[in-house]
Amino acid sequence: MALTSILKKVCRSLGYEVYNLSRPELYSQDCLTTFHNHDFMHESRFVAAYQRGIKASGVDHHIHWRVHVALWVASQVIHLPGAFVECGVSRGFLSSAIMQFLDWNSRQKDYYLFDTFHGLEERYLTPKEKKKTNRLSWYKDLSYESVRENFSEFKNVHLIQGIVPECLSNVEIPSVCFLGLDMNCTIPEIEAAGFFWDKLVPGGMILLDDYAYAGYEEQNRAFRLFAIQIGTEILTLPTGQGLILKR
Repeated sequence: MALTSILKKVCRSLGYEVYNLSRPELYSQDCLTTFHNHDFMHESRFVAAYQRGIKASGVDHHIHWRVHVALWVASQVIHLPGAFVECGVSRGFLSSAIMQFLDWNSRQKDYYLFDTFHGLEERYLTPKEKKKTNRLSWYKDLSYESVRENFSEFKNVHLIQGIVPECLSNVEIPSVCFLGLDMNCTIPEIEAAGFFWDKLVPGGMILLDDYAYAGYEEQNRAFRLFAIQIGTEILTLPTGQGLILKR
C-alpha cells in the first residue's frame, strides 16, 4: 500500500495519474475517466439499447456515457411535438440505440436520418480539419443498403442520402423536437443547426456529439458564436458532447 502511494505521488509530480482499471467503480472510456456512479450501464433498458447500437455498427465503440446522455435527451423530448432528426448517421449506432430505448414502433413519430453514406464531403472541410486529421478517409466503407436494412424493423424512419446542408430542403419537416449533429466537420453542422433552429419546438434539444471533444476546437468556437447569435447557451459535457435547449 505504501509503495502504491509513493508511486502515485511520483507520477502526479510528473503530471500523470495512476488508476487501477480493474476497479469496478472506475469508468474509463472515450477520454472520460471518473469514479462517479455509472450504474446506468447495468440497467436492463440501457443494456438492450446499447446492444442494439452494437448490432447496427458491428462493433462496440465503448461510448456508454455518450449513449447514456443521448438516451436521456431523447426520452426528455419524446412527448413533444415534432420529428427526430440526425445529421451524421454512419451505421446507425446511436439512432438504433435511441429507437430501441424508446420502443420506437409504439410512437407516432418520424425519424429523419441524413448522411452521404460514403464519407465526408471534402469541400465542406476547413483547411485545419483537412490538415489535422485524416477525416476524408473516414466512413468510406459505408453502405446505404446495409444501413437501410438495419433500420428495416423500425417504422417511420426516413434515410436521406445526400450532402448536408444541400439536401436538407429536399424533405419537408415542419417541426423538430430532437436534433443530433455528428458530421465531424464544422460547416455542415453549423448550417444544419441554423436550418433547423426555427423548426425546433420549445423544449426541444440539439445534441452536439463533438462540441467539446479534443481536436474539434473549430466546431466549439463556431457553435459558441452560433449560441450567442440565437441568444442561448450550450451545456458543455465531460463526454465531449454539447447540449442546447430551446427555451
